[in-house]
Amino acid sequence: MSAVASSQLLPVTPALGAACLVLLAAAALVAGRGGLGHGRAVLRAGLRAAVQLAVVALVIAWVVRSLWASALFVLLMFGVAVRTAGRRIGEGGAGGRTVEGRSRPGRWEWLWAAVPIAAGVLPVLLLLLAAGLLPARGLTVVPVAGILIGGALTATSLAGRRALDELRLRHGEVEAALALGFEDRDARLEICRAAAATSLVPALDQTRTVGLVTLPGAFVGMLLGGATPVQAGAVQLFVLVALLAVEAVAVTAVLELVGRGLVGAN
Repeated sequence: MSAVASSQLLPVTPALGAACLVLLAAAALVAGRGGLGHGRAVLRAGLRAAVQLAVVALVIAWVVRSLWASALFVLLMFGVAVRTAGRRIGEGGAGGRTVEGRSRPGRWEWLWAAVPIAAGVLPVLLLLLAAGLLPARGLTVVPVAGILIGGALTATSLAGRRALDELRLRHGEVEAALALGFEDRDARLEICRAAAATSLVPALDQTRTVGLVTLPGAFVGMLLGGATPVQAGAVQLFVLVALLAVEAVAVTAVLELVGRGLVGAN
Protein backbone atom coordinates (compact mmCIF):
# COMPACT_ATOMS: atom_id res chain seq x y z
CA MET A 1 0.00 0.00 0.00
CA SER A 2 1.35 3.42 -0.91
CA ALA A 3 2.36 6.02 1.66
CA VAL A 4 -0.49 8.25 0.47
CA ALA A 5 -3.01 5.46 1.01
CA SER A 6 -1.57 4.64 4.40
CA SER A 7 -1.89 8.25 5.50
CA GLN A 8 -5.64 8.12 4.83
CA LEU A 9 -6.22 5.19 7.18
CA LEU A 10 -6.77 5.38 10.91
CA PRO A 11 -3.37 6.20 12.46
CA VAL A 12 -1.98 3.37 14.57
CA THR A 13 -1.33 5.30 17.77
CA PRO A 14 -2.08 4.84 21.47
CA ALA A 15 -5.18 6.93 20.93
CA LEU A 16 -6.54 4.29 18.53
CA GLY A 17 -5.95 1.56 21.10
CA ALA A 18 -7.68 3.61 23.78
CA ALA A 19 -10.66 4.24 21.47
CA CYS A 20 -10.97 0.50 20.79
CA LEU A 21 -10.96 -0.26 24.51
CA VAL A 22 -13.62 2.36 25.23
CA LEU A 23 -15.86 1.11 22.41
CA LEU A 24 -15.43 -2.52 23.49
CA ALA A 25 -16.26 -1.67 27.09
CA ALA A 26 -19.34 0.28 25.98
CA ALA A 27 -20.51 -2.57 23.74
CA ALA A 28 -20.05 -5.12 26.54
CA LEU A 29 -21.87 -2.89 29.03
CA VAL A 30 -24.84 -2.31 26.74
CA ALA A 31 -25.04 -5.98 25.70
CA GLY A 32 -24.89 -7.06 29.35
CA ARG A 33 -26.92 -4.44 31.19
CA GLY A 34 -29.33 -3.94 28.31
CA GLY A 35 -30.86 -7.34 28.83
CA LEU A 36 -29.24 -8.97 25.79
CA GLY A 37 -27.28 -11.43 27.89
CA HIS A 38 -24.11 -11.18 25.81
CA GLY A 39 -21.96 -8.75 27.79
CA ARG A 40 -19.19 -11.23 28.56
CA ALA A 41 -19.41 -12.74 25.08
CA VAL A 42 -18.86 -9.30 23.50
CA LEU A 43 -15.88 -8.64 25.76
CA ARG A 44 -14.33 -12.03 25.05
CA ALA A 45 -14.91 -11.65 21.31
CA GLY A 46 -13.22 -8.25 21.23
CA LEU A 47 -10.20 -9.39 23.23
CA ARG A 48 -9.92 -12.57 21.20
CA ALA A 49 -10.05 -10.58 17.96
CA ALA A 50 -7.21 -8.36 19.17
CA VAL A 51 -5.00 -11.34 19.99
CA GLN A 52 -5.82 -13.18 16.75
CA LEU A 53 -5.21 -10.14 14.57
CA ALA A 54 -1.88 -9.51 16.29
CA VAL A 55 -0.80 -13.09 15.57
CA VAL A 56 -2.10 -13.03 12.00
CA ALA A 57 -0.33 -9.72 11.32
CA LEU A 58 2.95 -11.38 12.30
CA VAL A 59 2.31 -14.61 10.38
CA ILE A 60 0.55 -13.47 7.21
CA ALA A 61 3.59 -11.73 5.68
CA TRP A 62 5.48 -15.02 5.80
CA VAL A 63 2.53 -17.21 4.78
CA VAL A 64 1.74 -15.40 1.53
CA ARG A 65 5.28 -15.90 0.24
CA SER A 66 4.63 -19.63 -0.31
CA LEU A 67 1.66 -21.13 -2.11
CA TRP A 68 1.87 -24.27 0.03
CA ALA A 69 1.95 -22.27 3.25
CA SER A 70 -0.98 -20.24 1.97
CA ALA A 71 -2.92 -23.44 1.22
CA LEU A 72 -2.30 -24.68 4.76
CA PHE A 73 -3.44 -21.34 6.15
CA VAL A 74 -6.65 -21.58 4.10
CA LEU A 75 -7.20 -25.10 5.48
CA LEU A 76 -6.75 -23.69 8.98
CA MET A 77 -9.37 -21.03 8.28
CA PHE A 78 -11.69 -23.72 6.94
CA GLY A 79 -11.20 -25.87 10.03
CA VAL A 80 -11.94 -23.00 12.40
CA ALA A 81 -15.03 -22.10 10.37
CA VAL A 82 -16.30 -25.70 10.50
CA ARG A 83 -15.76 -25.90 14.25
CA THR A 84 -17.44 -22.54 14.85
CA ALA A 85 -20.45 -23.22 12.62
CA GLY A 86 -20.87 -26.73 14.00
CA ARG A 87 -20.88 -25.51 17.59
CA ARG A 88 -23.32 -22.71 16.79
CA ILE A 89 -25.72 -25.14 15.17
CA GLY A 90 -25.39 -27.50 18.13
CA GLU A 91 -26.17 -24.65 20.54
CA GLY A 92 -29.34 -23.83 18.65
CA GLY A 93 -32.29 -25.94 17.70
CA ALA A 94 -33.60 -27.87 20.63
CA GLY A 95 -31.07 -26.51 23.08
CA GLY A 96 -28.58 -29.31 22.51
CA ARG A 97 -31.24 -31.98 22.02
CA THR A 98 -32.83 -33.54 19.01
CA VAL A 99 -35.96 -32.08 17.47
CA GLU A 100 -38.03 -34.64 19.35
CA GLY A 101 -36.27 -33.63 22.59
CA ARG A 102 -35.26 -37.15 23.58
CA SER A 103 -31.52 -37.52 23.06
CA ARG A 104 -28.44 -35.37 22.70
CA PRO A 105 -26.61 -35.05 19.36
CA GLY A 106 -23.49 -37.08 18.66
CA ARG A 107 -20.16 -35.82 19.92
CA TRP A 108 -18.77 -35.27 16.44
CA GLU A 109 -21.98 -34.08 14.82
CA TRP A 110 -20.47 -30.61 14.38
CA LEU A 111 -18.22 -32.05 11.64
CA TRP A 112 -21.22 -32.04 9.31
CA ALA A 113 -20.74 -28.26 9.09
CA ALA A 114 -17.82 -29.01 6.76
CA VAL A 115 -20.27 -30.08 4.05
CA PRO A 116 -22.12 -26.77 3.45
CA ILE A 117 -18.99 -24.66 3.87
CA ALA A 118 -16.96 -26.76 1.43
CA ALA A 119 -19.88 -27.09 -0.99
CA GLY A 120 -20.17 -23.32 -1.20
CA VAL A 121 -16.50 -22.27 -1.18
CA LEU A 122 -14.59 -24.99 -3.04
CA PRO A 123 -16.36 -24.76 -6.45
CA VAL A 124 -16.00 -20.96 -6.53
CA LEU A 125 -12.29 -21.06 -5.66
CA LEU A 126 -11.57 -23.83 -8.19
CA LEU A 127 -13.51 -21.99 -10.90
CA LEU A 128 -11.60 -18.76 -10.28
CA LEU A 129 -8.24 -20.52 -10.30
CA ALA A 130 -9.07 -22.55 -13.42
CA ALA A 131 -10.28 -19.46 -15.29
CA GLY A 132 -7.16 -17.51 -14.34
CA LEU A 133 -9.21 -14.80 -12.65
CA LEU A 134 -7.54 -15.59 -9.32
CA PRO A 135 -3.73 -15.80 -9.60
CA ALA A 136 -2.28 -18.81 -7.78
CA ARG A 137 -0.42 -16.63 -5.29
CA GLY A 138 -0.82 -16.53 -1.56
CA LEU A 139 -1.36 -12.79 -1.54
CA THR A 140 -4.55 -13.22 -3.58
CA VAL A 141 -5.75 -16.69 -2.60
CA VAL A 142 -5.72 -16.14 1.18
CA PRO A 143 -7.91 -13.00 1.32
CA VAL A 144 -10.40 -14.25 -1.29
CA ALA A 145 -10.69 -17.63 0.40
CA GLY A 146 -11.12 -15.88 3.74
CA ILE A 147 -13.98 -13.75 2.44
CA LEU A 148 -15.78 -16.76 0.95
CA ILE A 149 -15.25 -18.99 3.99
CA GLY A 150 -16.50 -16.21 6.25
CA GLY A 151 -19.68 -15.86 4.21
CA ALA A 152 -20.25 -19.63 4.21
CA LEU A 153 -19.67 -19.74 7.97
CA THR A 154 -22.32 -17.10 8.61
CA ALA A 155 -24.86 -18.71 6.29
CA THR A 156 -24.26 -22.19 7.72
CA SER A 157 -24.60 -21.07 11.33
CA LEU A 158 -27.74 -19.03 10.76
CA ALA A 159 -29.46 -21.58 8.51
CA GLY A 160 -28.71 -24.48 10.85
CA ARG A 161 -29.91 -22.73 13.99
CA ARG A 162 -33.03 -21.30 12.37
CA ALA A 163 -33.98 -24.62 10.78
CA LEU A 164 -33.62 -26.52 14.06
CA ASP A 165 -35.41 -23.82 16.04
CA GLU A 166 -38.30 -23.99 13.61
CA LEU A 167 -38.49 -27.77 13.83
CA ARG A 168 -38.49 -27.62 17.62
CA LEU A 169 -41.20 -24.95 17.81
CA ARG A 170 -43.37 -26.57 15.14
CA HIS A 171 -42.77 -30.20 16.04
CA GLY A 172 -46.52 -30.89 15.98
CA GLU A 173 -46.70 -29.79 12.35
CA VAL A 174 -43.86 -32.14 11.47
CA GLU A 175 -45.80 -34.99 13.07
CA ALA A 176 -48.93 -33.93 11.18
CA ALA A 177 -47.03 -33.99 7.87
CA LEU A 178 -45.72 -37.46 8.68
CA ALA A 179 -49.26 -38.59 9.45
CA LEU A 180 -50.34 -37.32 6.03
CA GLY A 181 -47.78 -39.59 4.36
CA PHE A 182 -44.79 -37.26 3.94
CA GLU A 183 -41.34 -38.81 4.10
CA ASP A 184 -39.21 -37.73 7.09
CA ARG A 185 -37.00 -35.51 4.92
CA ASP A 186 -39.91 -33.86 3.13
CA ALA A 187 -41.81 -33.27 6.37
CA ARG A 188 -38.86 -31.52 7.99
CA LEU A 189 -38.06 -29.42 4.91
CA GLU A 190 -41.68 -28.36 4.53
CA ILE A 191 -41.56 -26.83 8.01
CA CYS A 192 -38.04 -25.39 8.24
CA ARG A 193 -37.19 -24.31 4.67
CA ALA A 194 -38.67 -20.81 4.88
CA ALA A 195 -37.00 -20.04 8.21
CA ALA A 196 -33.58 -21.23 7.02
CA ALA A 197 -33.93 -19.24 3.80
CA THR A 198 -33.97 -16.00 5.80
CA SER A 199 -30.25 -16.61 6.42
CA LEU A 200 -29.66 -15.11 2.96
CA VAL A 201 -31.27 -11.80 3.92
CA PRO A 202 -28.04 -10.13 5.24
CA ALA A 203 -26.17 -10.95 2.02
CA LEU A 204 -29.11 -9.80 -0.10
CA ASP A 205 -29.40 -6.52 1.82
CA GLN A 206 -25.67 -5.90 1.54
CA THR A 207 -25.76 -6.44 -2.22
CA ARG A 208 -28.88 -4.35 -2.76
CA THR A 209 -27.59 -1.37 -0.79
CA VAL A 210 -23.92 -1.40 -1.78
CA GLY A 211 -22.77 2.10 -2.61
CA LEU A 212 -25.95 3.63 -1.20
CA VAL A 213 -25.74 2.68 2.46
CA THR A 214 -22.24 1.24 2.85
CA LEU A 215 -18.94 1.13 1.00
CA PRO A 216 -17.60 -2.40 1.64
CA GLY A 217 -14.05 -3.17 2.63
CA ALA A 218 -12.83 -4.54 -0.72
CA PHE A 219 -13.98 -1.38 -2.52
CA VAL A 220 -12.44 1.03 -0.01
CA GLY A 221 -9.27 -1.03 0.32
CA MET A 222 -8.64 -1.01 -3.43
CA LEU A 223 -9.26 2.72 -3.67
CA LEU A 224 -6.77 3.35 -0.87
CA GLY A 225 -4.34 1.01 -2.60
CA GLY A 226 -4.40 3.13 -5.76
CA ALA A 227 -6.98 1.33 -7.93
CA THR A 228 -9.42 3.30 -10.05
CA PRO A 229 -13.06 3.53 -8.95
CA VAL A 230 -14.04 1.28 -11.88
CA GLN A 231 -11.52 -1.39 -10.89
CA ALA A 232 -12.58 -1.21 -7.25
CA GLY A 233 -16.25 -1.41 -8.18
CA ALA A 234 -15.70 -4.44 -10.43
CA VAL A 235 -13.84 -6.35 -7.71
CA GLN A 236 -16.46 -5.48 -5.10
CA LEU A 237 -19.25 -6.61 -7.43
CA PHE A 238 -17.48 -9.93 -7.90
CA VAL A 239 -17.10 -10.36 -4.13
CA LEU A 240 -20.78 -9.67 -3.50
CA VAL A 241 -22.00 -11.99 -6.26
CA ALA A 242 -19.58 -14.74 -5.20
CA LEU A 243 -20.82 -14.45 -1.62
CA LEU A 244 -24.42 -14.77 -2.77
CA ALA A 245 -23.54 -17.95 -4.64
CA VAL A 246 -21.52 -19.40 -1.76
CA GLU A 247 -24.17 -18.64 0.85
CA ALA A 248 -27.05 -19.92 -1.30
CA VAL A 249 -25.25 -23.25 -1.76
CA ALA A 250 -24.38 -23.41 1.95
CA VAL A 251 -27.98 -22.81 3.05
CA THR A 252 -29.26 -25.43 0.60
CA ALA A 253 -26.73 -27.97 1.89
CA VAL A 254 -27.64 -27.24 5.51
CA LEU A 255 -31.31 -27.81 4.73
CA GLU A 256 -30.49 -31.15 3.15
CA LEU A 257 -28.51 -32.21 6.22
CA VAL A 258 -31.30 -31.18 8.56
CA GLY A 259 -33.95 -32.77 6.35
CA ARG A 260 -32.10 -36.09 6.31
CA GLY A 261 -31.69 -36.01 10.09
CA LEU A 262 -27.88 -35.81 9.93
CA VAL A 263 -27.87 -32.63 12.02
CA GLY A 264 -30.03 -32.03 15.07
CA ALA A 265 -32.43 -34.93 14.65
CA ASN A 266 -31.60 -38.59 15.04
